[in-house]
Amino acid sequence: MRTAVTDTHPLLYHASGSARLGPRARALFDAAEKREAVVYVPMAVVWEVTMLARRVRMNLHRPPRAFFEDLFSNPAYQVHPLDQAQIFDAGDLRALNDPFDALICAAARDLELSLMTADAAITASKVVTTIW
Repeated sequence: MRTAVTDTHPLLYHASGSARLGPRARALFDAAEKREAVVYVPMAVVWEVTMLARRVRMNLHRPPRAFFEDLFSNPAYQVHPLDQAQIFDAGDLRALNDPFDALICAAARDLELSLMTADAAITASKVVTTIW
């Protein structure tokens, strides 16, 4: 079964049906919708989406809690808890200045999976393998 970790923007692009989602990421999300793939959602993504919604930087058309309850009702979407080891790993990722990026990459490294992202800083850092 195919598995990957999602960054914040691919998850939001998928949820909104955006054409901005890369073809490989789109295929993985489509497979997850059919329960033929697993997408891990780091707790840092949950937190970042919550913060973006609170700042009205994007509209989920419902509270973040309801958005994630719906998402996680499909067993193909699995939350990946944040732990102390990931925090220390993120702190060591000096190539990434954004704390959310560092925590999300630490989650992908913890799971030893590729990260769905088009983030230029993450891609350039080469701290994880990326899918787009």
